[in-house]
Amino acid sequence: MAARLKEHYRKNVTPALAKEFGYKNVMAVPRIDKVSINIGLGEATGNAKLMDGAVNELSAIAGQKPVITKAKKSIAAFKLREGMAIGAMVTLRGERMYEFLDRLMNVALPRVRDFRGVSSKSFDGRGNYTLGVKDQLIFPEIDYSKVEKTKGMNISITTTARTDAEGLALLKQLGMPFRAQ
Repeated sequence: MAARLKEHYRKNVTPALAKEFGYKNVMAVPRIDKVSINIGLGEATGNAKLMDGAVNELSAIAGQKPVITKAKKSIAAFKLREGMAIGAMVTLRGERMYEFLDRLMNVALPRVRDFRGVSSKSFDGRGNYTLGVKDQLIFPEIDYSKVEKTKGMNISITTTARTDAEGLALLKQLGMPFRAQ
C-alpha cells in the first residue's frame, strides 16, 4: 500500500502546482527528494550513553537505523578528539519519507506546546526547507519514561523546486502547517 501523503501528492498536489506555475510537463512539477533528520550531541563526548539513547530514539522516529556522525577535527577547548561520536543522522527517501512527513505534519507538530505553525522563512533560496525541533518527545513513538535527556533535532526537507516560492507552494499543498504572517 502506498503512503497516504504520496497518493495525495499524485492526485491533488501535482495538478494544482502545474496549474499554479504553468508547468507543461508533469516531471517539471516540484517534488520532495529526501528528508534528512540530524541530532547533534556535543555533550556525548563526556557521556557515551547519551549516544545510544539518541540512536534508539532516532531509529524509532525515522523507521530506519541512523548513521553515527563523527568529529572531523580535534578541538581542545571542547575536549573533542577527531573520530569521536558527536551526533546521529538519517536520510529518508521513498515510502518511508512520505510516511515520516505525514506523521510530522499531522501528529508531531500539533503536539508542540503553544504551536501556531512553522515559519515560512526557513527556506534556503533553492526551495529546500529546514525545521528545528527542540524536543523529541513530540513524536508518539518515543516512550517518555525511557528518555534520559531531551534532545533537539534538525529536519531538512530537500525538494526539486528551483525557487523558495515553488518550495513553499509544494509544502503548503502537502499540508505543512505554516504560520500566518
